[in-house]
Amino acid sequence: MSRIMDFEALRQAMAENAERPEGPARNARAEELLTEAEKLEIPLAVIEALGHQVKVFNYSSEKDRVFVPFARLLRMWDERPEDFDAYEAHALHWTFKWMTAGMLGQPHIPLASVENWLGEMERRYRVAGYSERAVRAAEFGIASHIGDRARAERAYAAWLAADRDEMADCHACELHGQGGWQVRSGRDAEALELWAPVLEGEFACAHEPHGVLARSLVPLLRLGRVEEARAHHLRGIRLVRPMESMRDAYAAHVEFCALSGNEARALELLAERPAYFTDTGHPRSLLEFLAVVTLLMDRLTALGLGAREVPGPAGRTWTARELAGHARVEALELAARFDARNGTSHVGDLTRATMAGQPLAERLPLGVRTAPAPPPVAEAIPDAEPEVPELLARARRLSETLQPDAPQAWAALARAADGAGLDARARAELADNEAMSLGPEGTPVFEEAAALYTEAGDPGEALAARARGAYVRALTGETEAARKTADGLYDQVLALYAEEATGPRQTAGVLISRARVLMRCVHEGAPAEEAERAAREVLAFVGGRTGDDVRLVARGAEARAMLAELAELGGDLPRAADLFRRAAAEYTGAGLPWFAVEYEARVGALSQHLGEPAEAERALRSALEHGGAYLESTGRAQLHLQLAELIGARGGTEEAAGHALQAARWADEAGESGTFGAWGRHLLGGLLLRQGRWTEAAEVLESALAELSAEVHGDGALVQTRWWLGDCLSELGEHRQAAEHRLLAAGIAEHWPEQQDHATLAHLAGESMAEADLPAEADRAYVRAGELWEALGNPYFTVRALRARAWLAPRLDAGVPGARALMARAVRVCGEALAEADDPLEEARLTTELAHTHRQFGELLITVAEERGEEVLAELERSAALFATLGTDGLHGRTGAELAAAALESELGRTAEAKARARAVLAAYEGADATDDTVRLRRETASRLLDGE
Repeated sequence: MSRIMDFEALRQAMAENAERPEGPARNARAEELLTEAEKLEIPLAVIEALGHQVKVFNYSSEKDRVFVPFARLLRMWDERPEDFDAYEAHALHWTFKWMTAGMLGQPHIPLASVENWLGEMERRYRVAGYSERAVRAAEFGIASHIGDRARAERAYAAWLAADRDEMADCHACELHGQGGWQVRSGRDAEALELWAPVLEGEFACAHEPHGVLARSLVPLLRLGRVEEARAHHLRGIRLVRPMESMRDAYAAHVEFCALSGNEARALELLAERPAYFTDTGHPRSLLEFLAVVTLLMDRLTALGLGAREVPGPAGRTWTARELAGHARVEALELAARFDARNGTSHVGDLTRATMAGQPLAERLPLGVRTAPAPPPVAEAIPDAEPEVPELLARARRLSETLQPDAPQAWAALARAADGAGLDARARAELADNEAMSLGPEGTPVFEEAAALYTEAGDPGEALAARARGAYVRALTGETEAARKTADGLYDQVLALYAEEATGPRQTAGVLISRARVLMRCVHEGAPAEEAERAAREVLAFVGGRTGDDVRLVARGAEARAMLAELAELGGDLPRAADLFRRAAAEYTGAGLPWFAVEYEARVGALSQHLGEPAEAERALRSALEHGGAYLESTGRAQLHLQLAELIGARGGTEEAAGHALQAARWADEAGESGTFGAWGRHLLGGLLLRQGRWTEAAEVLESALAELSAEVHGDGALVQTRWWLGDCLSELGEHRQAAEHRLLAAGIAEHWPEQQDHATLAHLAGESMAEADLPAEADRAYVRAGELWEALGNPYFTVRALRARAWLAPRLDAGVPGARALMARAVRVCGEALAEADDPLEEARLTTELAHTHRQFGELLITVAEERGEEVLAELERSAALFATLGTDGLHGRTGAELAAAALESELGRTAEAKARARAVLAAYEGADATDDTVRLRRETASRLLDGE
């Protein structure tokens, strides 16, 4: 560490340290700076260094270290108050509040000492002439902590009644505390109403809305306001992650995840902050953290995951069950210390209540990448299983009506019967259903079923079973053999039907299986005519025979869908969509909506190709509705994805975001996090960005990037995600990170044939690096962008890149001469483009750009030139003249340039010229809309110049 030689260097070093992340490194630097301050032998230097220590200790995990430097400061104040300047005197009194709360959070400090300190604070505030508002707020903190409700109510009322003065906490912090009391009093809605100005950004500070976002999560869940809860979690966790001192807020996010079915996400959060298990500098927040850890581990254990390895205190591995026991003991011992100090059971009661919390939502999707929900614990087996006859009757009833859970019913019968006590017919049905569940391996089992059907005296069903087996063979690639078998079965069943030896259902079963085999042949390159004849034959056969037999209706609907597929293969998309639509309607009309899902989805895809987004949206919504609880997770994710894209394209941003969220959720459930899930998060992030929800969007997009890949999703998705993320981070003031993502995106786009995106991203990266105070890096990005814009023949952004470089040049080797040269080049490029323009609209746009360039040239010279006279005025006058040629479209630009020139002339002592320009501006706005902000501000500026201000 280099020696600090003067007070200003010390102040600079403290300012730099204050900007470092919270934590031990910042605290250690504060100690070094105090040592350096003492060497200066300047009392105020020591005072400021001690104040800096107090602040960094208070906002860290070492809060218990804050008392020593504050005690020294207080002693110095009592001995020589004249050594303190006004700022440090104010800071000393302000810090009294931190000391009261800090003592309360340390169970080894007696309650009597805390009360005595409150009295000391009250006395000193009174002497200094401050309101008692901050004192009563501190008293409320003591009373609510120990559970003295009557005193807390009195102090709360006195706190609100006292005048706000410079010692009162900021509005955001006060509202945090007031809302917290409403929550503890069982008034969640009132708390959220109090917190609204903080949550909506009206009031903020260094640690708000961080804290309020965290504290609002469980109340929102209790009120069923899950959308807000999700948004607050995504916003809040991003804010508290870098804040080491906000362990209690971090714990609130873990608790929210544990109570909303996001246990896997909660474990990820624990893994991010291992030090939170052991940091002892603030026992009160450690207690809150350990209580939440216990809640989470108990939840995992209840889900049957007690043996799962989980993140915990360093030095060993932990299972959920082991960590639950450890955290419970630690938390209850710590709570007991507080209660012994306080003389109440209040802290222990709150701790036990937190640990006993029950889920408030079954599974709230968050939009960020997370592991699938843990499997539920197997239900206890009932004492008495249903009898085999009952199970058989149920399975047959469900199969008769084609219910989705029929396969499970047959499986239950198979387990119960175990092949014993069933007649040939029942055994045939069991084998038939088993074969259907086996997929490609089911062919021999279909043959077994056929033999049993024959034994049971049902030759038609035997043929149908063998036909189903033939289709399975076709699926495995044996299409020619399957076709021969199906043709033979077709002849046999028609002969049986003609002899009235079998019924329509069995006959239709063979016909549809043969049609399926022929469709497989078409997919492998065979002509479509035979398959089409087979599908039409099914339709002709079931027509008029269906009655109440839904199985025959289903055969007809499937055959119609085959015709639709053939139409699609033949390129007749409108006919294909119409046939799929009719097939879906037949299913739903028969009370079988789950079979309509696939066909509605096909209608949706075809309608998109046909440029019919409204019909596509209708079909996809129907598919979701018809699938209901029986829709598989993967299919549900795909439907939500398609809806998100369609609805987002027509401007339904909020609803589209809801579908993207659900797409990510169901993809994760299906184990497709890296495919559909990542794409859903990509879409969701973009949709949140369009709503201006920057923090939520950034969380989601960062999560998407963890799994997006060029191989699966295309490099366009990677570029767009990083582009969106850069925009979010820029809005959040995280300019270095924004520049990083924009440069990475530009690096991918660099290899694309079309260079527009590459140029735009390079330009945006320049903006981000300039905002991050990285002038050399920004200049390089603007050089790259300018070259690309010039190659693309875009004079507008070529000029803007040059102007941006001109503003950076004085801080680089190019210096002021380089700045002049770059701005002059921008003028030249724009002027040349204007001279070549032959379109009136293009001329107007380029004139505007040139006028802005002259204006900026003048403003740059005002900033950097030693002599600010005629050259500057000439640039501003050129700007005003160019804007004047645009008429009313250039009015504000012209008056802005005129007022800048007037201000400069006033500064140069040319009062008459300055006033003349001001009068010209006022004249230009005669009769203008007085409610227009620009008009109002320009008039006010001109009037001040006329008045000589």
